[in-house]
Amino acid sequence: MAKQQQLTIIQYPKCSTCKAAVKSLRSKGNEVILRDIVEDTPSASELKVLVANSGLDLKKFFNTSGDVYREQGLKDKLAGMSENDKYALLAANGMLIKRPIVTDGSKVTVGYKEEQYEQEWNNGKG
Repeated sequence: MAKQQQLTIIQYPKCSTCKAAVKSLRSKGNEVILRDIVEDTPSASELKVLVANSGLDLKKFFNTSGDVYREQGLKDKLAGMSENDKYALLAANGMLIKRPIVTDGSKVTVGYKEEQYEQEWNNGKG
């Protein structure tokens, strides 16, 4: 049995990928705290911690397949923006943030891939 842990999932409730991630984590006995990415969008400073703890590049936190990203033409604009501007942009609109973000307070994953969750959150136990 996988070790139980408390995980915070920053997600969009209507997102099917987020629902699958929550289901996967709960099915392995994890205690899950849900946080709505739109109603309780992470602040720029919180995002900096999440990015640092993820070990990923900041651009991995952008929801590049989302409508808001396309509407704002960010594909072309991001390269010319400062890091602080990028964080401010994400903090201003939760729909720009790739989801779900899962954290135990130290480790962070972005997006949902079953294999990654098995490795990171479920101790490799199916």
